[in-house]
Amino acid sequence: MAKRIDSVIDQRRMALALLCTVAMMAAGGSSLILSARAQSVNSRYELDQQRKAERDRTFRDLSEGVLTMKKLSYESRVDGLDIPFYIFQPRELRGEHGHAALLWIHGGVHADLDPTYFPFIKEAVERGYVVLAPEYRGSTGYGQTHHDAIDYGGYEVDDCLTAVSYIKTVMPHVDPDRLGIIGWSHGGFIALHSVFQDPFSFQAAAALVPVTNLVFRLAYKGPRYARNFTTQERIDGPVYEKRDIYIERSPLYHVAELKTPLLVHVADNDRDVNFEEAQQLIHALAYTKPELAETRIYHDPPEDRFGGGHQFNRRVDPNNGYVRVDSKAQRDSWNRIWTFLEWHLEPHRGTGS
Repeated sequence: MAKRIDSVIDQRRMALALLCTVAMMAAGGSSLILSARAQSVNSRYELDQQRKAERDRTFRDLSEGVLTMKKLSYESRVDGLDIPFYIFQPRELRGEHGHAALLWIHGGVHADLDPTYFPFIKEAVERGYVVLAPEYRGSTGYGQTHHDAIDYGGYEVDDCLTAVSYIKTVMPHVDPDRLGIIGWSHGGFIALHSVFQDPFSFQAAAALVPVTNLVFRLAYKGPRYARNFTTQERIDGPVYEKRDIYIERSPLYHVAELKTPLLVHVADNDRDVNFEEAQQLIHALAYTKPELAETRIYHDPPEDRFGGGHQFNRRVDPNNGYVRVDSKAQRDSWNRIWTFLEWHLEPHRGTGS
């Protein structure tokens, strides 16, 4: 009897030991999974930084002998966050107030200035502009802290507007009375907010295929896309809970505040900023600000490996020195952009002229 009891006890002990072992393995497995996830996140930001370093090398190679390029940083006026930025300018400067300047705002919810912008930046510099391109909070290639600081339609606008103060205090060769801003998609969204919030610093603005209405946009893009916004610290919720915030951060609802000459180009086959969204801004500007706004809708511009739709006027061949690959729509759009900016900013005008 005693042996039978001992046998039962031993069996229970073995079972308990087995359960403990399984539990420990499970716990260890969870730790391994968490560790793998952490390594994956770290690798993501490391890869972003490596890609950014490679893109900067490409910018330097493309700039060599053509223009001067610098990579610097300033502190954002809103909270002191370090904002990296590029300066592209002529190799020979004209002297005090000799140049008009463009703030050049890249697009993407999380993206950065990449070399596909270079042929157009090069043209701007050849026309006499100094180009300053801020890598506002949320841009990729600068680590997790910068990436996670994204504030769509909020502090990112302050990051870009800080460049105005930088130009006025550090760049005497730039004429502060000949300052423009240009941006694509998310960058166009920031350009719009910039001239709505600061109606006096810019003499011209160009918003190309800009995001315009977050209330509408998040309704049709779906929950996965919406998480890019709902999880941001200073938004922290969906449209139906934070309606006022999304309206405040949607340029469409600020058109009445426009005091700066503005050019807007969109494409009706854009599948990112869909035409259903883009046309709202076009119509609002035509109705309320016809004296300030120059708008154009491009019908079904060609789409191929070089671009089209959302990138209809940024068609570039990265395998052939990042040269323009013009379509009729791209050529027309840029002719209008340069003419509009030249009219308002006079980049040809030098010191004392």
